[in-house]
Amino acid sequence: MIRLGIVGCNYGRTVHLPAFRLDPRCEVTALAGSDRARTAELARQSGIAGAFGDWTEMIERADIDAVAIATPPRLQPEIAIAALQRGKPVFVEKPMATDLAGAAAMLRAAGHTSTAIDYNFTEVMAWRKAKAMIDEGAIGRLRHVFVTWNVENETARRRLKNWKTSGEGGGGALGNFVSHSVHYLEWFCGPIAGFSSRLSGLPDDPAMETTVAATLAFASGAAGSFAMSCASYLGSGHRLEFYGDDGTLVLANPTTDYMRGFTLAHASRAAAALTPVAVEADPLDRFPDGRIAPVARLAARFLDGVEQRQQIPPGFAEGYRAQTLLDAMRRSHEQGRWVELSGAAA
Repeated sequence: MIRLGIVGCNYGRTVHLPAFRLDPRCEVTALAGSDRARTAELARQSGIAGAFGDWTEMIERADIDAVAIATPPRLQPEIAIAALQRGKPVFVEKPMATDLAGAAAMLRAAGHTSTAIDYNFTEVMAWRKAKAMIDEGAIGRLRHVFVTWNVENETARRRLKNWKTSGEGGGGALGNFVSHSVHYLEWFCGPIAGFSSRLSGLPDDPAMETTVAATLAFASGAAGSFAMSCASYLGSGHRLEFYGDDGTLVLANPTTDYMRGFTLAHASRAAAALTPVAVEADPLDRFPDGRIAPVARLAARFLDGVEQRQQIPPGFAEGYRAQTLLDAMRRSHEQGRWVELSGAAA
């Protein structure tokens, strides 16, 4: 039995906890937060035996085998490195750090210890079907990918001042949303070779980072266009369009549920219109929160890695690659120029 401690009483408790509990190999035995009394009450409500107001107390315990971290990115490196130094495998949220230096320190500390990062979109059943079809040649050689992601999250709606709206804390639209996108774009399309990006905020509050637009080039020769905003009232949702030599594939979710609602449509060159593609129902999707099922699949692979003492992606290597891309996108914006990237995706 792998005894897991969770750092983070919000997403960690509401998503990590039920996701890890789906796997019989794991027992969540401790919860750590910043407020001891609140953490104790939440642990009691959740049926978790141990509660800590200081994460250092939790990870030092010999009866904690692995650690899951769901904190703002500025806090993750210190927690993850401390756990890894004690030989404890680590599951973290994205982005893994506020900057490339923090991500690099985490990657060095990991060594051969199992790690994982919560890139949950690639675990959605419609996405996995789309990936299989692209890999099997359903659209031929990729020419262009076009991504739009227009939603209004609570942070933007309420104009909250936290990491999700502040680029300085490793967040903003770039860290909170585009950290997913740079990962899934390379998962679908291969390494990104360069891009030009522009970041912006609200007209009356430009420091509140809500919008990212980018033009991309892939190492394969394919091109990409990307536009997202988390300040889009009644936004069009999340849509990915793949255009190839021999056809087109579209993943689209017009709903406000980040994980549920995706449909898949395909057309070969001989077809006159896109037609729906059947997608297998998700056997794990039985919770009110649609994020739990895809995270449960990542949790299971993380536990596989813990048992087998090996790295099973996506881990810190993939997180570091994404951080490289995020840092380069911010540099492109600040310098107002196209940025070339060297090296392949992790």
